[in-house]
Amino acid sequence: MAVSFPIPSYFTAIFIISRLMSIIGISKHWNNKLLPPLDNITDKLSLDPSAIESASQDFGHIVKSIPKAVLQPSSIVDIASLINFSYNSSIPFTIAAKGHGHSVRGQAMASDGVVVNMTSMKKYRNGTGIWVSNDGVYADVGGEQLWIDVLNATLKHGVAPVSWTDYLYLTVGGTLSNGGISGQSFRYGPQISNVYEMDVITGKAEIVTCSPNKNSELFYAALGGLGQFGIITRARIPLEPAPKRVKWIRMLYNDFTAFTRDQELLISINGRHDSHALDYLEGSLLMDHGSPDNWRSSFFPPKHHPKITSSITNHRIIYCLEVVKHYDDQTQNTVDKELEQLLKGLSYMPGFMFEKDVLYAEFLNRVLRGELKARSEGLWDVPHPWLNLFIPKSQIEGFNDGVFKGIVLERNITTGPVLVYPMNRKKWDDRMSAVIPDEEIFYTVGFLHSSGFDDWEAFDDQNKEILKFCEDAGIGVKQYLPHFTSKDEWVHHFGSKWETFQQRKFQFDPKMILSPGQRIFNNN
Repeated sequence: MAVSFPIPSYFTAIFIISRLMSIIGISKHWNNKLLPPLDNITDKLSLDPSAIESASQDFGHIVKSIPKAVLQPSSIVDIASLINFSYNSSIPFTIAAKGHGHSVRGQAMASDGVVVNMTSMKKYRNGTGIWVSNDGVYADVGGEQLWIDVLNATLKHGVAPVSWTDYLYLTVGGTLSNGGISGQSFRYGPQISNVYEMDVITGKAEIVTCSPNKNSELFYAALGGLGQFGIITRARIPLEPAPKRVKWIRMLYNDFTAFTRDQELLISINGRHDSHALDYLEGSLLMDHGSPDNWRSSFFPPKHHPKITSSITNHRIIYCLEVVKHYDDQTQNTVDKELEQLLKGLSYMPGFMFEKDVLYAEFLNRVLRGELKARSEGLWDVPHPWLNLFIPKSQIEGFNDGVFKGIVLERNITTGPVLVYPMNRKKWDDRMSAVIPDEEIFYTVGFLHSSGFDDWEAFDDQNKEILKFCEDAGIGVKQYLPHFTSKDEWVHHFGSKWETFQQRKFQFDPKMILSPGQRIFNNN
C-alpha cells in the first residue's frame, strides 16, 4: 500500500526551513504553508566537508560532482521526508541514493542536490537489516546491506541466495537497480530475476510495497531501473540450501570458436533444479602483458606459470573458461563423476585444465584477496574507466576479430581483467527495465581497467573506439551499467522499451528528482 506524506497546515520553524534552503540553494520566495516539515531530518543533513567529498566521488574516480548536502538517514521515513520536501517545493532539488559508491561515471551523484548515504541506515537497523524467514525460504534485506553480509547472515541458517555478483561488497539496492550479474546468471538469471518483493520510495515520497502481484508496475520498473523510479529500501530475496564446498576448474583455449562453442554447450544445461547443471560459468582473456593471475583471484599453481606464460606469448591471447560445481556431504562422492561427464569432449588445450576445491563462501568472496592486494599496492582508489557490454551470440566472432584481436592487441594497454561469457535471455524478465540483446544467447564482455590518474583517458579512448567499431560493424551491442550524455543516446539504448521507461518516470517521479547522475532526464 502506498503511504503519502500529508502537506501540513501549520508553520514549520523558520530557522529549520531557512537552513535547508541555504543548503540546497532554493530561492527563499516560498510559501511555508505549502512545504512539509523537516524537523525529523534537519539534524541528519550534513554539510561536513568529508561527507560532501565522499558523496562527490565514486569507484570510477573519473567524475566528480559536488552535492549541497548529504542525508545520513536513520530510517526510511527520513528518506521519504527529504523526497517529500523536494517534491512539494516550487523548485524541486535532485536526490541520489548512494550505497557503496561502486559506480564508475557518477551515476550515484547529485550535483547541487542531496546525496542519501544509504549505508548510514546499517547502524540504526539494530541487527534487523537482514532477516531470514523461519523456514529459510527467503530473506528480507535492507537496500543498504552489502551482499557479503547477506551471505554471512544466511549461511548461519544453512541457506543462501543463488544469484550473485563477482564482487560482494556492493549494496542490495544498488545491484537490483542495475541487474546484478555473474557466472550464475546463465542458470538462475541475474539478481533482478531473484526477488519476491520490495519496498520502494518513489519520487513522490510514497513508500510502496511491490511484487509481481502487488503494485507490479513499480516492481518491474525499479528492477534494473537505474534508480529512476524509486529508492529500494527492502528486498525479499529467495534462498536455497547452501552447499559446503565447490569444485572450481579453469581450462585454457587458444581457439575462440572452440571456447565459445564449449561455453554455449555448457549453458544449454540450465534448469534451476537440474542437478546435472553447472552452478557457475565465466570466461576471460589472458594476454601477453598480464599475469596468469589477476586481481580476481590467485588460481593457477605457480609451477604451471611458465607453460601458461609461454602459451600466452605464442598466441598473444588465451581464452580461459572457468566453471564451478557445488557439493555437500550428500553429493561429495558423485560430484567428480558429474563434472567429468559435463566436461567430457570439450576442446580446451590438452594439459591446461586446473582445479581447486574450496569452501563455498571462499569462492563467492574470491575477489576480496585481489582487492586487499590492490589496496596494499595503492592500486584500488584509482580511476576505473570500465566498459561493460552485452553482445548478441551471432556477432561475438566478429567482436573477437575486431576488438580482442584488433583494437585491444593493437593498443596494447589492457592489463586489467577482460571478461567474456554467455547468458540465456529466457532467464531475464522483459517486463523489467533492464535492457539486453534480442537473441536467446548473448555474451557479457567486461573491460575492467584500472589506471593512473594521468592516463585513464587512454583507456577511455579505447572504450570509445570499441563502441565505434560496434556501431560501424552493425553489432547490436547494449551497455550494461550504461553511461550516456544525451537523450537521443538513451532513447537508442532502451529501444522499444523507451516509451514504457519514460511513462514510468512520469508516473513514479514526475518532477525528475531521483538519480540525476544517470543523466537520462537530467542531461542538460
